[in-house]
Amino acid sequence: MAWNPEVYDEFKNERSAPFVDLLNLVESKDNLSVIDLGCGTGELTSKLLDYLQDSKVTGIDSSAEMLEKANHFETSRLKFIQRSIEDQLNINDTFDLIISNAAIQWCNNHKELFPGIISKINKGGQLAVQIPSNHEFIVHQLLRKVAETEPYKSAYNSWTREYTVLKIEDYAQILFDNKGSEITVFEKVYPHVMQDAEAIFTWASGTAMIPYIEKLTDEDLKEKFKEDYKKELKNTFPESPVFYPFKRTFISAKF
Repeated sequence: MAWNPEVYDEFKNERSAPFVDLLNLVESKDNLSVIDLGCGTGELTSKLLDYLQDSKVTGIDSSAEMLEKANHFETSRLKFIQRSIEDQLNINDTFDLIISNAAIQWCNNHKELFPGIISKINKGGQLAVQIPSNHEFIVHQLLRKVAETEPYKSAYNSWTREYTVLKIEDYAQILFDNKGSEITVFEKVYPHVMQDAEAIFTWASGTAMIPYIEKLTDEDLKEKFKEDYKKELKNTFPESPVFYPFKRTFISAKF
């Protein structure tokens, strides 16, 4: 997918708050081999260097646009590679810590994906993952609503956005089935306050709206989709400010 780092970073504080909570789940050790699956702009990945002294960190991401910004954070202990999460699992490298913040929700079939990720953790190592689990919130429902109307329904040719995030008890079961210990799985709601519907549109355009826009090949149709979606948001959120409860799932275990 074509990501826009500038749009994504407009809500940097809101997007970084879950990473702080995720980092609190990570046991601080020295000299670890670490990989961040879906490192994005690399700014949050770079914070691992202070938390994990003398550790070597690799950040991977499939987006060249995101990695262009990430390269500014490279050091002798931190490197970035353009690679998808799925492709990483086909490589023999293993790590003491696998961490992922707001990225794995873009991958399919979590019931198979997570065991694959766990297989890349060294004995005594840890998995720490945070994924948005807000796909049933009205903001996502409106994207689906617009996509199911014409002319978009025909343009998508039966394509629908699949949401792969599981229930928290399913993730706990996967960790247990794969011999995880010190299992921690929970949901947390982040009470974001947005200025208005326009701000919600900007937020969604940096993440949730991307697959819908990319599937449309006609530029005029892309712009029409954006305008129709924005209209739905304004009808749903006429007030200012707007309370935006954002739910996220946290997953951690040692192996």
